[in-house]
Amino acid sequence: MTGGGGPRLSQATLEALPGEVGRPAYDRSALRTGIVHLGIGAFHRAHQAVYTDDVLAAGDHAWAIRGASLRSPDMRDALAPQDGLYALDVRDADREELRVIGSILDVLVAPEHPEALLSAMSDPGVRIVSLTVTEKGYCHRPADGELDETHPDIVHDLAHPGAPRSAPGFIVEALRRRRVAGDAPFTVLSCDNLPANGRTAQRVLSRLAALRDPELGRFVQNELACPCTMVDRIVPATTDADRARVTGLLGVEDRWPVLAEPFSQWVIEDHFPSGRPDWAAAGATFAPDVEPFELMKLRLLNASHSTMAYLGCLAGYGTVSEAVADPDLARLVRDLMDEEVTPTLPHLPGFDLEGYKDSLMARFRNPALRHLTAQIAMDGSQKLPQRLLGPARDRLRAGASIDRIAIAVAAWIRYVSGPDEQGRAIAVRDPLAEDLAKRARAAGSDAARLCDAVLGVRAVFGDDLPSEPRFRGPVEAALRSLLSLGSAATVRAAVQARGPA
Repeated sequence: MTGGGGPRLSQATLEALPGEVGRPAYDRSALRTGIVHLGIGAFHRAHQAVYTDDVLAAGDHAWAIRGASLRSPDMRDALAPQDGLYALDVRDADREELRVIGSILDVLVAPEHPEALLSAMSDPGVRIVSLTVTEKGYCHRPADGELDETHPDIVHDLAHPGAPRSAPGFIVEALRRRRVAGDAPFTVLSCDNLPANGRTAQRVLSRLAALRDPELGRFVQNELACPCTMVDRIVPATTDADRARVTGLLGVEDRWPVLAEPFSQWVIEDHFPSGRPDWAAAGATFAPDVEPFELMKLRLLNASHSTMAYLGCLAGYGTVSEAVADPDLARLVRDLMDEEVTPTLPHLPGFDLEGYKDSLMARFRNPALRHLTAQIAMDGSQKLPQRLLGPARDRLRAGASIDRIAIAVAAWIRYVSGPDEQGRAIAVRDPLAEDLAKRARAAGSDAARLCDAVLGVRAVFGDDLPSEPRFRGPVEAALRSLLSLGSAATVRAAVQARGPA
């Protein structure tokens, strides 16, 4: 991250911004903290923080956000001199809009001062603790959604509960303190791409609490509200070129703006015993059952993203828009949606599913966003179970084919075993990267051995899929094609086998 040394975006420089730039329409000095957010990354700042900014602008000042980084001080260091302010840059092919978001008051850095974060979460004025910590931040087993009791952070947090490292560890300790003080528990609001994310969060938290104290475990199980949510907005990582562009448009330096597409969706289960902001007035949807929306998004948008990411990375496509510009890959992705994913989705009365799929393809093609395939490819071991393996199981139970899902899974196996098709090393960023690399080295380039080695990761594939010939067979066949012919030829053959579009 670079700095230009000029004036910074801050409360003091807001009035000097160009007139077309949106800015907080409220007195920030009157705000009260009602939300602590764990995982203060780009997605939260381009999504939930924006909805909350609209709530504050409507006059309800009780819901300002204190952010927390569980790993790095970088976000705090960027935003602290800016009074928590940053620019949201919304782009598509036809327009660009800049808006300064003011809903985040400050950012705590958990490793530096865990007690400060625990104190913030224990404040009775805080009624919601929300999370965007990615799938791996839940310290769970992706194959079954249960707490991974051998996870190093969980082992640490059980030994040192007053100085936790993990998001579950901080939440459980803060809940314990509130219970001891006689204060109501906050609501835990997961905004991560997990199936039934609220129920997954409660299962992990209840188990961790029970390992500490059975009575605390029962309290978390019975008293803690963990509504499910579905979040949707494409938010690429911010580059130095983006920083320079936004700084030029603002006339002051913003060290960490966020970029996003115009589309934004948030569906929330309405279960907040201690109260909540009126996010519906800002465009969110409250629903009694989030699961149909969640499955639709995970299996259409996210599964397509992963498919394009692994095949695209192997073929040398750096961004999603470059990948989907390949007509064969675009056809494969649309066929995946239509023929193998759509039949696994629950019916949503009145919802235009075909229109939604059309809109996804248009969003993927947005040339104004450089959504890196390498960014999407991260943490595949945590993402595959809900994005691709869930629909695969549904298809197999129905006696249906999984040819395109198998290509996507095989592409992940090929990706984590590296190098890419140009002979360049692949920097695999995954919690299981070391184990996957070890398995790949032992298997070599033989498709059958490599398939067996990686499918043997039970934390990803469970006990059922590795021994299911209707799964293993097409995955091995696709992997053999990827190893011998490459991604482009494999995709082209799959598309041509289906005939004209």
